[in-house]
Amino acid sequence: MSLALVIPDRKLGTLVEKLQALLPGVLIQQWPDYSAPEQVQMAVVWKQPAGSLVALSELKSLQSFGAGVDNILSDQMLPDLPLARIVDPHLTQSMLGYLDSVLGYYQQRLDLFSQQQKQQLWKPKSPRNIRHLCVLGLGELGAAAASHFAALGYQVSGWSRSEKQLAGVQCYTGEQGFASAVALADLVICLLPLTAETTNFLNSDRLALFKQGAIFVNVARGAVLDDSALLAALGSGHLQAACLDVFRQEPLPATDPYWSHPAVLVTPHCSAVTNVDTAVAQIAENYRRTLNGLPLLHLVDKARGY
Repeated sequence: MSLALVIPDRKLGTLVEKLQALLPGVLIQQWPDYSAPEQVQMAVVWKQPAGSLVALSELKSLQSFGAGVDNILSDQMLPDLPLARIVDPHLTQSMLGYLDSVLGYYQQRLDLFSQQQKQQLWKPKSPRNIRHLCVLGLGELGAAAASHFAALGYQVSGWSRSEKQLAGVQCYTGEQGFASAVALADLVICLLPLTAETTNFLNSDRLALFKQGAIFVNVARGAVLDDSALLAALGSGHLQAACLDVFRQEPLPATDPYWSHPAVLVTPHCSAVTNVDTAVAQIAENYRRTLNGLPLLHLVDKARGY
């Protein structure tokens, strides 16, 4: 019996130690140094190199090391096996804390004051009047964000591919619904999953539907956004600011215009970080389920991409 970790470019010592405590006697192997690939029953994957699972001839299931799976599904050599993701309440709280901070940053005009500091300009301003928020994507994280801000007294609209109902949130779907969802929003938060349908979803036509002077926050995936369209919307003044935590290429290349754009706040994909203890418990449970032929927890619909 064995479990494989296919998670490049990360130190995995703590993860291995915690997994071994929950799965005593189970051989935990790490790519690319498989010692007994024919024994592996389940692989824990994250941004795995194409073909890295081919040697695992007895593989029965796949487990994402995070909440997202787009980086896993992009592997053209991915075996057709059940795939589960991590559902982490700590991750939701991390996301909400980040979004609270971003909202406060813009409400208090810290973006403006940061620019004024560079100019040694002393010019007080009243806080921005941000009352209406829109959340794009009403999955687990999106629904939590929309409900959170509605409970705080904000007007909240939400948009999703399928119809949703959330207390205190005006929910929309479809193209006409998208226009209605963003039309009055002072700040728009993107939490859309990355799928074939959402790649470049936020293009120039859809950004043009945003309220004049809106602020855009992307904590989903970089490829959901057409970067040239966002830069154009910021350049024209249609959007006044953007906070970006996710990018097509990470780390963000040194030559990327986002680094120096005066209206863009860049953060290093830190809005929601998987809690290792929560992840380990779910990995261990799904490994046991794999051995016993039981359905995995938090199974992904690969056709939909989440």
